[in-house]
Amino acid sequence: MAKIKHNDFIQTIDEILSVAKQQGTIHLYAEDTVLDGRTIKINGRNLFHFATTSYLGLEYDHRLKNAAIAAITKYGTQFPLSKTYISHPVYQQLERKIETMYGMPAIVTKNSTLGHLGVIPNLIKDEEGIILDHQVHWSVQNASLPLKLRNIPVEMIRHNNLQMLEDKIKDLSAKCNKIWYMADGVYSMFGDYAPVNELLALSKKYPQLQLYFDDVHGMSWRGKNGTGFVLDILKQLPENVFLMSTLSKSFGASGAAFFCPDKKLYDRIRNFGGPLTFSAQLEPASVAAACASADIHLSDEITILQQELEQKISLFNDLITKSTLPVITPNNSPVFFLGTAMPLTAYKLVQRLFNEGYFVNPGLYPAVPVKNTGIRITISRNNRNEEIKGLTEALEYHYPLALEETSNTLNKVSMAFGIPQPDSQEKENTIKPALNYQYKTSIKQIDAALWNKLIDKQNIFDWDGLCFLEDAFTNCSEIENNWEFHYFIISDNFGNPIVATFFTFGLWKDDMLAPVSVSLQLEEKRMKNPFCMTSKVLGMGSLFTEGNHCYINKKHSLSKEALLLLLEKAEMLYQDLNADMLVLRDFEENQWLSDLFHNLGFIKIAMPQTCVITDINWNNNQEFAAILSPRSKKHFTREVLPYEKMFRVIIKDRLTDNEVAHAYSLYKNVKNNNYAVNTFTYPIAVFQKMAAHPFWEFILLYIKEDTDQEPVGVLFCYKNCAHTYVPSLIGMDYTVSRKYNLYRQLLFQGIKRAQELHYKRVELGITATFEKRKLGAQLISKFAYLQAKDNFSMELLSTMQIENKAPL
Repeated sequence: MAKIKHNDFIQTIDEILSVAKQQGTIHLYAEDTVLDGRTIKINGRNLFHFATTSYLGLEYDHRLKNAAIAAITKYGTQFPLSKTYISHPVYQQLERKIETMYGMPAIVTKNSTLGHLGVIPNLIKDEEGIILDHQVHWSVQNASLPLKLRNIPVEMIRHNNLQMLEDKIKDLSAKCNKIWYMADGVYSMFGDYAPVNELLALSKKYPQLQLYFDDVHGMSWRGKNGTGFVLDILKQLPENVFLMSTLSKSFGASGAAFFCPDKKLYDRIRNFGGPLTFSAQLEPASVAAACASADIHLSDEITILQQELEQKISLFNDLITKSTLPVITPNNSPVFFLGTAMPLTAYKLVQRLFNEGYFVNPGLYPAVPVKNTGIRITISRNNRNEEIKGLTEALEYHYPLALEETSNTLNKVSMAFGIPQPDSQEKENTIKPALNYQYKTSIKQIDAALWNKLIDKQNIFDWDGLCFLEDAFTNCSEIENNWEFHYFIISDNFGNPIVATFFTFGLWKDDMLAPVSVSLQLEEKRMKNPFCMTSKVLGMGSLFTEGNHCYINKKHSLSKEALLLLLEKAEMLYQDLNADMLVLRDFEENQWLSDLFHNLGFIKIAMPQTCVITDINWNNNQEFAAILSPRSKKHFTREVLPYEKMFRVIIKDRLTDNEVAHAYSLYKNVKNNNYAVNTFTYPIAVFQKMAAHPFWEFILLYIKEDTDQEPVGVLFCYKNCAHTYVPSLIGMDYTVSRKYNLYRQLLFQGIKRAQELHYKRVELGITATFEKRKLGAQLISKFAYLQAKDNFSMELLSTMQIENKAPL
């Protein structure tokens, strides 16, 4: 199988967060000499703090601080031993207090992340399975995914989608003794809740179902003794419900606590829990502070603190409800998310609020989809009523200004989040400089000379090539190969084109650029469901073409405005088509474009490198060898040139029906053997149309000593405007390919043919870059920018990155 360099997810996140850092909204430093939870000093300014996750503000309580100081004085700054051997003197006191709070013993962990890493692999047996909520905290996912190495199925469902959960339970029930659903009690971005009662009812319907909750954001501010949201709903922990809570955040100290109703499981995890066994224990100061907090939780005072916070949450809810501000999930938790859709709008709004004296956080990818960017506002007991009112007034004033500043609108935000659009009529901030745009649905509606002047020397998207593509891929009976075509030309008022491109709308496999191991898993599933893990995509260019699909006259004074207008129109089309994803693709590295697209809500991903030959100024094999590097020349003279004499090469501009059928079978051999770029198989009708088209030709390779007279290899080549030669597809007989170095020979014959026809450029496409470079190809890095309605498909694919050897 051909190998390609797949996109680096960490690099994508790094680039996104780097922009946020440049905008001054993350990686900040508090400059306070004393912290009180009410304000925080950043860049020399005291800001009212609306970003904490300590909703009760207990970390500033004198009782917790005094207890921590006393513990350091008595026991030192740490107790450097594993708890397996011995715990420091304060630990047993904390465990007893936590047990009194919850009515059951706890396993105290260093933090919830290490807790999940210690608990989950120990809790889940090999004959069991896991289902993750799409939005469950990263720490739960991180602890679960490695279990695939033990052949434990790890599935994912859309957020709080109980029907999808039930379907997954049915799928796993035949092969899993227990099925674990893992969710947050309170979700950290939107502040919404797990449907605990509905999940409990589902577990009664399916006794295999076990529920595992991470309730760190529901702790302290909710429930009897501040035991959290989940236990407030359940009152007591059923045998099939497991809970990870926290001693940090609202609890005011450090650490986490795991609760397990099964005594045998509890003892097993306590005896050996990975990092719970080998990691250092909580410092004496942290445990002592947690003990002091537990005393507050066990007193009537916790109810008073909860009521104080509830009053402030209600006040903010009342104020925000009366406004037109788009709170994405209205609720009574301390967490609120105000949608901006575009990252740039979020950055500008955060900056504006900073200037007004309010500290809030942007909600960024990957915590939310890029197009679901916004700001997260948290309400704590430390916030005063006048500050809450002031923040609401600042939001009402600055939110529309931030929208206007970034050419955004409430309607766009509503569409991005799928929430009701506002009743008020707002002024649309569309880009309307001295520009005109053409929008067409067929290349035949566009002047051929104009199109070819703009985009005439690349791949198969000159005017005639697009006529072929429209003929081949419209009104197709197979849904996966039926595309819509959309053309845009943006011009100035004098008719001078500034931007031109085309999009296709069709079905893509979500794993198109995923590692081969992931595609192999999905192809097994597609044997039953051909459209498993596929999405409706509005993509620049098409799946049949590659290259620079977008013409931009960068010298024009309105080039940025024209590009913004194109993106505005493309996004409107994306919404109208109800597509799952919008993809702008095959751009070369350009920081200006990267920043522009990111600020508008696009993720940058690396595409496979494309291979291009531009040095065709040679006349024979010896001259060709002379232009190669010494290493490539050695390869050519040993692995390519000696085999040429073994083949009979025939070039045809027409194929008979039988020849098309045989060439198609050779193409399918390659397609079925190569998942490096996993697309749908083209139907034979596409190849029949090639055979009848004047700009396609076919390089057929026959083995001279073979009397069968059937070709063993074929190149399907497009001739673009007498400038670019495009060996677009390849077909091979794998029974002879290795013996005769067939693939290399086909590549070389395509290059020779371009030279014979006096073309100036050969586009060899993506994949097999190592082989193509040895024949003189230049590798060009390309990037795409995509916008998705949600992260579900991408995150589900990430759960499949670890090879799962169990039957699917």
